[in-house]
Amino acid sequence: MEQPEQRNDVTEIHIKELAAVLWEKGWIVLLAGVLLAGIAVLGTKLFVTPEYESVTKMYVLNKQDSTAVNSSDLQASAWLTKDYAEIIKSRTVTESVIKRLNLDMDHEELIEKISVDTPADTRIVTISVLDESPYMAMRIADEVRDAAADQIQKVMATEAVNVVDEANLPDRQARPNLVKTGVLAGIFGVLAAAVAVLFVHTADDTIKNREDVERYLKVGTLGIIPLLGGKRKM
Repeated sequence: MEQPEQRNDVTEIHIKELAAVLWEKGWIVLLAGVLLAGIAVLGTKLFVTPEYESVTKMYVLNKQDSTAVNSSDLQASAWLTKDYAEIIKSRTVTESVIKRLNLDMDHEELIEKISVDTPADTRIVTISVLDESPYMAMRIADEVRDAAADQIQKVMATEAVNVVDEANLPDRQARPNLVKTGVLAGIFGVLAAAVAVLFVHTADDTIKNREDVERYLKVGTLGIIPLLGGKRKM
């Protein structure tokens, strides 16, 4: 009946010991986190090209819309926004934008820059464009919206596509997010350093003090012999 209690005591001792090791080596753990965060932020600034995001919104008005609109009409129109999203990313729209702006890219490359959001219960379509140039991101967003409006009216036989928001000129980069990058790298550095400290401690099976003798050899100590340099010998 005493064995489980002894095991619990040993487990508690080990946990306290590991916590003490982490507390003692805490400066190493924190330093690793800070260094890795700094390296990640610096590397991102040097090697990752920043991109800017411009957003424009449009509202699609169906021909069957009238002053009296019931809930089923709104639901059906909301479902249609998914079709509008597919039209926005169609080759007809992208090639029209490429031609109008004389862009040095193909359909696939332009599609990678465009994202379309169609929130539920609304007929507003949001078009976002990422580009290395904030001015070009704005121009592409506007051109995509205009080309998509023409194509939607042609394909879906809608009455009109009204502009809700013109594309904005972004004044700060959308990605990479330096703060997020630094925080994630710092957390990873702290965890990695903590694991390394605990691994080194648990892998070291040398006897260093009286407590180690009593714990591992299960014998008591009669005395301590001091050595030069401040070290002691059991």
